[in-house]
Amino acid sequence: MDPLSDVLSLLKPQSYGAGGFAVDGDMSIQWPKHTGIKCYAVVSGQCWLSVEGVPEPVLLKAGDCFLLPRGLPFCLTTDLSLTPMDFHTFLAERKFESTVPCREGSEWYIVGGYFVLTGSHADILLKFLPPIVHIRKESDKATMRWSLERMKEEVRNPQPGSSLMAQQLAYMMLVQALRLHLAEGAKGGVGWLFALADQQMRTAITCMHDDPGHPWTLQNLAERVGMSRSVFALRFKATVGTTPMEYLTRWRMLLAGDKLKHSDDAISVIASSLGYESDSAFGKAFRRIMGCSPRQHSRGSIPPTHTSSTIETSYRDPRELAAIGGPFERHTNNS
Repeated sequence: MDPLSDVLSLLKPQSYGAGGFAVDGDMSIQWPKHTGIKCYAVVSGQCWLSVEGVPEPVLLKAGDCFLLPRGLPFCLTTDLSLTPMDFHTFLAERKFESTVPCREGSEWYIVGGYFVLTGSHADILLKFLPPIVHIRKESDKATMRWSLERMKEEVRNPQPGSSLMAQQLAYMMLVQALRLHLAEGAKGGVGWLFALADQQMRTAITCMHDDPGHPWTLQNLAERVGMSRSVFALRFKATVGTTPMEYLTRWRMLLAGDKLKHSDDAISVIASSLGYESDSAFGKAFRRIMGCSPRQHSRGSIPPTHTSSTIETSYRDPRELAAIGGPFERHTNNS
């Protein structure tokens, strides 16, 4: 797999809901803080998106796609002068139905999905994303058009299997949006995500991802990308934000953490598969990166990170739980 696929697979995004939402007339709704990533596209109409901490509202037009990866409270409105209605009040008045498909002539209609990152250390992706990822270039919209049209059709005319189709299409939209954000924001961005836009840095990262147990050195990585050792080290640090060897160690420990949680392999086997000749050297590196020992990690005694990967449990109404990730989901909880 490529590095972006590697990371998404490790984080295990689970589609918790997907579908569509239509509003007739003017409306302004305020949503609370949430967990996970929301990925939506505007099918018709336009509205304003305001996110807490972001100075200016964003005008969303037909064809625009947007991600909300930080979990911040947000407001969707057709008119910035309107006083927002709290989402819970909106729901209590039964103006919201999570299973209502599009109605022709609606003021605005949006489709998409909500994803919970069920793997550990979601921050390795989320910390490189801004509060709003807005895809609005015409060429980028064209890239999203196929999945958007398919999503619209599944929501508008439900058939057997439509819930699963909507989830998969929402996941496709998420990956496409990340690709487009990577391409558009590559200049000046620092981090592994932006480094993927640099052919030589992507090659180096791919080498480490494809064979994490190989005894990589600064020299042989530099040779793989056709650069001198010193130039490669400086370029990698400037682009990725860390040294090649530190990146390799962190990637190995993230893989180790996943294996400790989801396999029966002994610690010694995992250590050896990732290039460590002794359990003690592996344990020391693991504790430095992950904040606990391998044994503690395998038992689930993992220190909390700043990014939660759980769904809030204070919601009792199924419609409310379906909508916690955003305003538009058809409830498709598979748990």
